[in-house]
Amino acid sequence: MTRLYLATDTSARAVGANRLAEAWANRPGLELVRTSSRGAFFLEPLVERDSPGGRMAWSNVGPDDLPQILAGSGGTPIDRIPFLAQQTRITFANFGVTQPLSLDEYVAHGGFQGMKRAQALSPDAIIGELKTSRLRGRGGAAFPVWTKWQVARETQADRKYVVANADEGDAGTYCDRMLMEGEPFRLIEGMLICARAIGATQGYIYCRQEYPSAARTVRAAVQKAERSGLLILDDKPFHLEVFVGAGSYVCGEETALLESLEGRRGVVRAKPPYPAVSGLYGRPTIVSNVLTFATVPSILARGGDWHASMGTERSKGTIALQIGGRVQHPGLAEVPFGLTLADVLERFGGGMAPGAKLKAVQVGGPLGSLFPSSRLDITICYDAFAEAGAILGHGGIVVFDDETDMVELARHFMAFAADESCGKCTPCRIGTVRGQEILEKVQAGRGRDEDLALLADLGETMKTASLCALGGRAPYPVLTAIEHFPHEFRQGVRG
Repeated sequence: MTRLYLATDTSARAVGANRLAEAWANRPGLELVRTSSRGAFFLEPLVERDSPGGRMAWSNVGPDDLPQILAGSGGTPIDRIPFLAQQTRITFANFGVTQPLSLDEYVAHGGFQGMKRAQALSPDAIIGELKTSRLRGRGGAAFPVWTKWQVARETQADRKYVVANADEGDAGTYCDRMLMEGEPFRLIEGMLICARAIGATQGYIYCRQEYPSAARTVRAAVQKAERSGLLILDDKPFHLEVFVGAGSYVCGEETALLESLEGRRGVVRAKPPYPAVSGLYGRPTIVSNVLTFATVPSILARGGDWHASMGTERSKGTIALQIGGRVQHPGLAEVPFGLTLADVLERFGGGMAPGAKLKAVQVGGPLGSLFPSSRLDITICYDAFAEAGAILGHGGIVVFDDETDMVELARHFMAFAADESCGKCTPCRIGTVRGQEILEKVQAGRGRDEDLALLADLGETMKTASLCALGGRAPYPVLTAIEHFPHEFRQGVRG
């Protein structure tokens, strides 16, 4: 019996993984195992098989390639693929190896070791490990995780909650989806550790509407964990539910997410109070994204000092960078903080796609700043990006080539923000619409000198007066586009 491994990830299925499975179904002497994805999406469909020296891989496979694979001809050792070999995989260490819903495989590869250690520690000691690790939230704010946990633990309440923010709405990001589809038990384990640390009895995974496969997989994993008795904390049941949102981008903001979770329209709340004090139903609530929770089990299993030994002075551990756009090698790369943006694009992105010339790179989703080719020496860490007036966000990197119309791109981003604004505050509700109107004038060649000045003034108002990051960050891609490519905007200005 020959065993082959094929990813069941959405991205792998999108380029034909299921067609391979159907074509090879019921083939005598062949067992096809559907695994999580390696994240090297430029190689998908990627088929692997065991060999005496480890896994061998065949890339961009079609149904007719089966004889070659069965003969063991032409494959590449998986550990010699540069895209994978140069990474430091911790959170994604088991990807491409294990079956997403196999609890036995998750445990065999170190799963629930972090929870086992957490059960032997006091809640304060758990939080102490997080403090030692210097883990910062893997979302936009990059807030120290332990401080939120400490506040929630110390706040007295009859009930506390743990909420995973799986409303991964930034263009070019998909690591949360990969985790939910590929290793859902890691997310569950991280949430359980948090629940024990703060004394929570209820958890929710708020999954975006556009992730049906992720929602199904996580629900199945929760059911398996419950049947296996894993959702028990200090002899009390921990209730965990998957909640699917209605598709609003602003629900990626934690307070808007909580409004939606309570059954209301997703609108941002004024802060303070912060969710760690008064969150879901007015109770202490920890809201973190999927990647943050998924990082916690390894920290508890290996210790806070181990995690703090990687990265830069104030950005510790690894980051999952999701590389897309006009590059040769789109995919996910997990690396320690500290590489430059240029390093990442060359080593993992493989440089530009054939015939394309780099024009700009956007990091951090549709609210992220644009970097021209002359600014790619920036270090990938939270503080270097903050000093540059940018955000690292969820690690999404989108590369634009020299055919990109920067005025149209800026208009698109402002129109997106206008469409997704919850309308709670005036600077965002009105400012995004006015910004879009000005850019459309420039695009039509009807702009005036004062319009570009007005855009800058409008942007400063939105930055300082908006209630949340959607309005506060919306001007950044527009203003950085004008800063780095002024001649394209001047073409639409009549003086």
